[in-house]
Amino acid sequence: MFRFSYRKPGLAGYGMVGALVLAGAGCSSIEKAAPRPRSARADRSFQINIPQIMRGTVASETILDGYRPVVVRGYGVVVGLNGTGSRDLPPDVRTHMIQEASRNGIGLESSGFGNVSPERFLDSMDTAVVVVEGLIPPGATKGTRFDIRVYAHPMTSTTSLEDGRLYTAELRPVLRRGLPPTGSRQAAAIARARGEVFINPFAEPGAVDRDTIQRKAGRILNGGVVTRDIILKLRLATPSHTGAEILQNAINARFPQEPTQHDVTARGESDEAIQITVPPSYQDQTQEFVQLLRHTTIRQAGAESVAMTVRRYLLEHPAHADSASWRWQALGVRALPTIRGLYDYAEELPRLAALRAGSKLDDALVVQHLIEMAETGTFQTRLQAIALLADMAINPLIDRTLRSLLNDADVEIRLSAYEALVERRDPFVVRTSVDGKYLIDVVESDTPMVYVTQVGQPRLVVFNPKLTIRRPLMLSAWSNRFMIKDLDDESLEVYYRAPDAAQGSINKTDSQLTAFIHFLGHTTSVHDPRPGLGLSYGQTVGLVHQIWRQGYLDADFKAEQDRILAAIVRQERETTVGQRPEFADAEPEGLDGLVGDGLERRETSDLGRLELQQRLDDVKPAVPRKPPPPK
Repeated sequence: MFRFSYRKPGLAGYGMVGALVLAGAGCSSIEKAAPRPRSARADRSFQINIPQIMRGTVASETILDGYRPVVVRGYGVVVGLNGTGSRDLPPDVRTHMIQEASRNGIGLESSGFGNVSPERFLDSMDTAVVVVEGLIPPGATKGTRFDIRVYAHPMTSTTSLEDGRLYTAELRPVLRRGLPPTGSRQAAAIARARGEVFINPFAEPGAVDRDTIQRKAGRILNGGVVTRDIILKLRLATPSHTGAEILQNAINARFPQEPTQHDVTARGESDEAIQITVPPSYQDQTQEFVQLLRHTTIRQAGAESVAMTVRRYLLEHPAHADSASWRWQALGVRALPTIRGLYDYAEELPRLAALRAGSKLDDALVVQHLIEMAETGTFQTRLQAIALLADMAINPLIDRTLRSLLNDADVEIRLSAYEALVERRDPFVVRTSVDGKYLIDVVESDTPMVYVTQVGQPRLVVFNPKLTIRRPLMLSAWSNRFMIKDLDDESLEVYYRAPDAAQGSINKTDSQLTAFIHFLGHTTSVHDPRPGLGLSYGQTVGLVHQIWRQGYLDADFKAEQDRILAAIVRQERETTVGQRPEFADAEPEGLDGLVGDGLERRETSDLGRLELQQRLDDVKPAVPRKPPPPK
């Protein structure tokens, strides 16, 4: 790809040279300024290496600081274990955890642990000190939720986190490799985590010594919450009060202050720094906001001519399709007359760029083209078209198409169509909450399937509401602590004994799968006296998988891949840019000098190998399904 480097003349000179604004940046990464020696402090300018299509955009004049996924980590305590915890800890970690327990109210009645001291609290075999980690989305604002992963401290003898609940833990940016630091070496906390620990759902509860499944690691879906905004700042390549004002006005014209927004989107702090506030409407779409910000035109006049210039450049250089699409989106509806002619363009990259921009700008003329692509395109373009249709405004034609794709022969297409309908809040997806633990989603489909999520909000999805557990039925699981048999009236009789219970209970429930799933998770109460076993999400998933594996469900079974660890490892492998001295006073304490924590570079000590093994060995491989029993 052709790239060029040039010295910035300063924004104030743009009116004199009459520079034509071209296009936005590719969206894969944020440009990094070349470091300047401290001896050259007087000259605060720097060069930006950019492709030609980026000239005249915010990204061509600035570097964006603070926009990276942030790996956070800390120590926490998992409570509620059944004697599978540990009291042994390294001295420094024990001292740290005693201080944390005292600060969190252990010993006070309000904490729920009022009758124990912090020392006794940690010495209980029903508690375990764990490492808690997560990945905060780029530019996240206070209140943003994210998934959490926990694993037992590698220097303890904890055997299982099953049935555990993470007590509130503080999470801090990763500043070095290895386990989280303690004492004065810690960065400032920027997030908290808590919630029920979801271990490998295919593990038998209580069978710690009877199989090889990893139980010392688990997840807390949506268990993390950001407690302070991740600050975003633009740093000007050529410091100038006039240039900063021009940039500020261009950004605020594109992103005007919203009613609940506490400050304008762009506020100049000096001749070289502009602080950015993410508008509330983009709180859950910070990546999209940043791309639009970087592709915003500095000179707002002549949007139509800019859009045409981008079009001409794209047709000559199709490899810049992503940049062109973002640039059109940043221009807004004024770009639509220019890009509509590309909706049926013969070459794929320009056509996709135009269709993506048209869908994001909610152009009704793009709908039929996307529907055709979703139904007859290549596999990858079908997935892209479905994702684009999901973001568009209410349109019966879109809803009808997505519903029909629930019957597609490809399982990925069916799942993508379901996710799109969920995003559009389509009433075709019938949703039920099971005591606030997890959701049951039911959709009409000619191809029965059970889908379980392992990221974000816990959901069990049933494709085909008429799906029932096959009869005749005689099934046992979990070392005969769970057994089912069918009755003459087409209902099921379920026997269940908890791991620590002397006796079990017998209940009657429906053979329809959705009713059965609700029965597994529901806890009988005065307010809702329906029978139920009160199982966790992970236990429910495990039992449904057992029923499918033993051949009593005429359906596919699909589990969402565990993406939490994969995302953390991927981010740790990247080199994180250290904090720039210009912003040292303004950044939250502890965010400066973030260092990538690549697993491939981790020390090869026994502790390092043990920690790495625990982090990677917590997802059970797929188990082949047994053939169906004879009818």
